[in-house]
Amino acid sequence: MTDLNQFLTRAERVLERLEAILPAAPTPPDWNAAIAFRWRRRRNAAGLVAVTHPHQIRLDDLQDIDDKKERIVANTRQFLAGKRANNVLLTGARGTGKSSLVKAVLNEFATDGLRVIEVDKDDLVDLPDIVELLEGRPERFILFTDDLSFEDGEPAYKALKSILDGSLAAVPDNVLIYATSNRRHLMPEYFAENAATVHKDGEVHPAEAVEEKISLSERFGLWISFYPFSQDEYLAVVNHWLGEFGVPAEAIPAARGDALQWALLRGSRSGRVAWQFARDYAGRFEA
Repeated sequence: MTDLNQFLTRAERVLERLEAILPAAPTPPDWNAAIAFRWRRRRNAAGLVAVTHPHQIRLDDLQDIDDKKERIVANTRQFLAGKRANNVLLTGARGTGKSSLVKAVLNEFATDGLRVIEVDKDDLVDLPDIVELLEGRPERFILFTDDLSFEDGEPAYKALKSILDGSLAAVPDNVLIYATSNRRHLMPEYFAENAATVHKDGEVHPAEAVEEKISLSERFGLWISFYPFSQDEYLAVVNHWLGEFGVPAEAIPAARGDALQWALLRGSRSGRVAWQFARDYAGRFEA
């Protein structure tokens, strides 16, 4: 009997050690604490952390992308109304407003029950756990992944692909995925893969490697493409932000030369570069 008691005591100690090692089940956050959350994994625990100070950008702050705004706003309105809506992939040039558009949509529709959960690419393997937390909630959730791209063999790639359109379990109707990427097909493409493409009877049959890379982006129902700004578009964004940062309207035209020089030195004309210039110029103007 003594041996049995010793065995049971040792077994209990082993179980305690295993419990400390095994990941704990995620617990729901205080849903009233914020309109945006981040999925964070620390050691063996993961959960949703409230974003107490989300970026307060507005749809009106995003200049010269009106067609993009219309498409994502229409999709989001359908989603909030309980109608059919699509997962969204925003692709294209860096700094042109892809992630800002998602943030602006949150600020526009937060009072209608929209919530955004930011998920890092490396944590996409946790998507089933996240979705389980959201199922049955009255809010409507956008799972947002920024700057999405994959290398061959990454487990997060297959996890996202399965959630989008490949799992036996259906995603709840109160969840959509919005992602941004500089790559339209989300994975690197190599010349050798294109060389393996077969032409048969006038039809093009892409190699299996190419098909695999295209298959993920095709699971997003709505593609929104962004392009580099023209000089006039860049200057229009500069003028908008100078006004927002308090530079008097009559003083804004004088900033034109500095704004163009700033873009030349950065090697890019984009909304991000325009915003950065306006912050710098407004700061110097105040001085």
